[in-house]
Amino acid sequence: MRTRSNSGVRLDYYQRIVHKLILDHQQPVTGLFPASRHNDHAWIRDNLYCILAVWGLSMAFKKIADQDEDRAKTYELEQSCVKLMRGLLMAMMQQKDKVEKFKTTQHPLDSLHAKYSSITGGTVVKDDDWGHLQIDAISLYLLILAQMTASGLQIVFSLDEVAFIQNLVFYIESAYCTPDYGIWERGDKTNHGLPELNASSIGMAKAALEAMNELDLFGARGGPSSIIHVLADEAQKCQAVLQSMLPRESNSKELDSGLLSIISYPAFAVDDPQLIAKTRDTIVSKMQGKYGCKRFLRDGHKTPREDPNRLYYEPWELRMFEKIECEWPLFFCYLILDYFFQGDKDHVSEYMQKLESIMIRGDDTIKLVPELYSVPADRADAEQREPGSQERIPLGRCPFIWGQSLYILGKLLQEGFLAVGELDPLNRRLCSEKKPDVVVQIVILAEDKEIRDKLMEYDLHVQTISEVAPIEVQPARVLSHLYTYLGRNKKLGLSGRKSRDVGILSTSKLYSLNDRIFAFTPQNFDYEEYYMTRDPALLASTFTANVAFLGMSWKQMLGRPTITLLATHYLLDQGKIPMAMITTMKKLKSGYINGTRVTLGNLGDFLSTSAITNLSFLGSQEDGYPDKLNPQVQSYLEEHLLKSFSNKFAFLPRPAGARNAKVLRRKMSVRGAIKKTRSINVDSETLGMEGEYFGPHSEKKSSWLEVENQLGRSPSPEEAKKRITKGTSTTTLLTTPTIEITKEESPPPPKEEKNKNVGVRNRTASESQTLYAEQETDELIAVLRETESLDEQGDILQYLVDTHGLDFDTGMIENGKHVTVKDLLKALYEKACTQKLWGLVRHTAGMLGKRVEDLAKAVTDLLVRQKQITVGMPPNNEHTITAPLPENELRQLIHLAYGDDESTAMLTQELLVYLAMFIRTEPQLFLEMLRLRVGLIIQVMATELSRTLSCNGEEASEHLLNLSPFEMKNLLYHILSGKEFAINSAARGGNFSIVSNKSNRYTKKSQIILEGKSLHADAEEAPIAEPDRQGQWLRRRRLDGALNRVPRDFYPKVWGVLEKCQGLVIQGKVLQQNLTQEMTSGELKFALAVETVLNSIPQPEYRQLVVEALMVLTLVVEYNAVQDFGGTITVEDLVHRANEIFLEDQMNCNGDATLCCAKAGRSDALVCGGAGGVCQLLYDSAPSGSYGTMTYLARAVSLLLPPDRPLECAVC
Repeated sequence: MRTRSNSGVRLDYYQRIVHKLILDHQQPVTGLFPASRHNDHAWIRDNLYCILAVWGLSMAFKKIADQDEDRAKTYELEQSCVKLMRGLLMAMMQQKDKVEKFKTTQHPLDSLHAKYSSITGGTVVKDDDWGHLQIDAISLYLLILAQMTASGLQIVFSLDEVAFIQNLVFYIESAYCTPDYGIWERGDKTNHGLPELNASSIGMAKAALEAMNELDLFGARGGPSSIIHVLADEAQKCQAVLQSMLPRESNSKELDSGLLSIISYPAFAVDDPQLIAKTRDTIVSKMQGKYGCKRFLRDGHKTPREDPNRLYYEPWELRMFEKIECEWPLFFCYLILDYFFQGDKDHVSEYMQKLESIMIRGDDTIKLVPELYSVPADRADAEQREPGSQERIPLGRCPFIWGQSLYILGKLLQEGFLAVGELDPLNRRLCSEKKPDVVVQIVILAEDKEIRDKLMEYDLHVQTISEVAPIEVQPARVLSHLYTYLGRNKKLGLSGRKSRDVGILSTSKLYSLNDRIFAFTPQNFDYEEYYMTRDPALLASTFTANVAFLGMSWKQMLGRPTITLLATHYLLDQGKIPMAMITTMKKLKSGYINGTRVTLGNLGDFLSTSAITNLSFLGSQEDGYPDKLNPQVQSYLEEHLLKSFSNKFAFLPRPAGARNAKVLRRKMSVRGAIKKTRSINVDSETLGMEGEYFGPHSEKKSSWLEVENQLGRSPSPEEAKKRITKGTSTTTLLTTPTIEITKEESPPPPKEEKNKNVGVRNRTASESQTLYAEQETDELIAVLRETESLDEQGDILQYLVDTHGLDFDTGMIENGKHVTVKDLLKALYEKACTQKLWGLVRHTAGMLGKRVEDLAKAVTDLLVRQKQITVGMPPNNEHTITAPLPENELRQLIHLAYGDDESTAMLTQELLVYLAMFIRTEPQLFLEMLRLRVGLIIQVMATELSRTLSCNGEEASEHLLNLSPFEMKNLLYHILSGKEFAINSAARGGNFSIVSNKSNRYTKKSQIILEGKSLHADAEEAPIAEPDRQGQWLRRRRLDGALNRVPRDFYPKVWGVLEKCQGLVIQGKVLQQNLTQEMTSGELKFALAVETVLNSIPQPEYRQLVVEALMVLTLVVEYNAVQDFGGTITVEDLVHRANEIFLEDQMNCNGDATLCCAKAGRSDALVCGGAGGVCQLLYDSAPSGSYGTMTYLARAVSLLLPPDRPLECAVC
């Protein structure tokens, strides 16, 4: 360090600068900084950045404060920081009602204001007059509050203020799924007031949540009551979404220089060094100029072509701002600090030199950072022709205090007055450093001695719940309830935490409460929530995924994660512990599971190594008894002490004597009632299936149900085969899975009935049968009680629901209460769960209105990773979900989309949960996919089963709906990853098992083993081998089309094609050239516009050929084969022309297509029934090679080109 005199003199110089430029403008009453001399509005964000220089200078003085004068300066500067932070705190506390409301609504009009009066601290504009919802500003406040508190400043004075800060944490918890107006206060870049999900806001919120966790706001003088608590899962959600977005800022901004604030100082929100470097490099290469960086592409702010009389832009206007956007020196300041924290002195010097060369000297020769540099109006055209060639002029505020403050910090670092660690006392800068491997501690507890003894048989030594005392084990929902007491404050009217979600990171800690210690089981193992927990194999798979997730995500926490699992009677399968559980438990003993280090042991042994959190907030602080447990909490814990996780269900007893069962059976007309509701479509027209075509469709209803019959009766088995209603019974695998109908004695239902939100089910009846409607209902209920077949019970209850509704009184009485149809359905649901009849389970769950517990969370997880979702069967009945919805609304939307088909509606909910699991753990499966069309995925899953089992669509639907949850998840995984199937057939049970073995083309090849009787008598021998290569490219295209998967950089390349033509026509819909005026090539909005048009093509494989045709067009543009295509291009014409050329070649070389579509003298109709009028053999051709699809498409495209510019192609 320099000598005292030199250091003191230099710091005095910086103190004069800080006083003159910053502190002289601080309001004496509120401590806030006005925007300018003529504008008393104080922005939260700007004020926080202003004070950073003051804080940095105070720490510099503190280090050399060996004289009273210097100590006084230190104190004065520190108190200026405290004054500002408390001024903002008081302004926000005046809006405490908004904080309370926003926790529930997340509505922009309920948000805290982004700016306040610097004179009074009050509001300055109305709720709807400004884009107030700026989560990054509130997050930045919390982050800097945490850093200043950690540096020794006392900012928060009372427990009421602590409670308010805790509620600010809740305010930003949902940042990962809350669209806001962002760092530039405009949301969508057209500035029409449309909020959007911004990476900079999510990153700042993530940093704030991590910084505030376990922070004592009273510093060294505090106690348990002044500590802020954050659930680690909330920060992790922000982390996951942030990683999926970067380097993109939002839907409308493909890049934003504001991201520098989250990849480096002050947030340090990204812990992947490669992603940090990629984001920084992208900003520098695309945004940096001589005078700073552009905020974002096509930013019209203060450009010469902006209309100053309008706040917003029309979308088509944005193109005129391209290449003349203003450049902001502010971002050089961020880059200087970034390179300081990296220890890169060369880049620090380079950017300091660049910055100081464009700074303006003011009075007293102080260098000032201007707000921005703009191109003069008379030089705009020249700048657009040759970017960076024109001199720019400074505009806006000078000095721009936000930038000036960061520049002063940079100078203090450069001259050695500050070390980077002093600006970051919480050590956030180390988050991207490599950490040692996490060891996940696993504790398995038995519900009682009986379970313990069963596990002992497999050499698994565990304790029972009673043996781990005094540690108490509770389900996750108890922890969720306890956290609702956090942040409650009666005086301020704050109710505490609203979200009931607690993730695996939170339940992997131990919790202390006075002298008690709690362990909590994971939330997705709360058995009473949903039928998927009835599948032991799925539970084992979920557990393994949880362990892997903890291994990756357990960061910045003291102690190891501890997963506590309960083995209960609920999990037993016919009195035995399922093998899936035993296998997983034995793997744990090896010390590794799927690459994650684990250690299996007793809870007591892990106390010293586990992460332990103190639930001190459960005391009665407001009543003056902080050490005494809140009476409400006390009573809650006493009520919910864990006795047993198992549930006992009463089933309806079978009567001692069943009367005349044979007669009743003859009268039963409801067999196949469930089957009639199915809507899974595996027909050849929609999915381009090979094989027999059954003729034209009957008229489709909105839900693709085909239940009416011209003869006014249920169809015969022969007619049922001909119809294309893709549904079957739900349980046993029938040899001929058609709708079973008894003979003419079987009376159909008495009259047409409508169910809520569904189409009419037509069951006409003769007058004589109608007269006996009441008698028939009584007989059906009697049959219901005496029949052993759960399928039969399901059909009867389906009929009763259709005709009488769920609340119909059956006349039965149990335990003194009348039994309704709904009660019977519940009993049937439990029996089906117990017997693992998954098709019936799904259908009854749908009828009972059950929903997946994590449905809303799953949908949100997909949406925030920029994947839109559609539900319903394409092409006529798809509903798109583009924003998070509450659970009930989601369920209603899904059931509306599928009409009567409860089974497929439940399957859709199930698949959404699996898709969310995969996108959290294996995001690479979703690369180049923007929209997940769940209905189409279901159809393709059924198609794949139909293909691999060599069965018809109806049988495939039955097999699909009867898959166990684990096998359903496994099949979905294989569909997403594109693995192929082979089939084995064994003679037991009725379920599939999916395993993997090696394949020539793929690293793994799926093999589905059918554990049941073969579908055809001659299918006993196994495996059934597919023809070696035949069908593989057709299948590949079908899967990619169904998953909406496109080649890398496809959408930006299509943007390039649009620039060269008047438009692209697909399925009669036009992608106009003006989209290139409205959106940049990397903008997500543009990609969605293109995909929406592509999704109008119903056949997935045809869609993929259209994508390939577009790729050929992009190559023409990429290699400058043409300057302009001229008019509009009908892309399908290219595909059909390529098909014609293919068939001509096939005739010339006597290829396979001469057996179908290339026959001499053929009619126009394709013999092979290929989708979209294209030969099946073209679909099944590889893209490359002289007979590949790209070759034929290239030849078709060459016909578009001018005669003097033929397309050069080596294979044409």
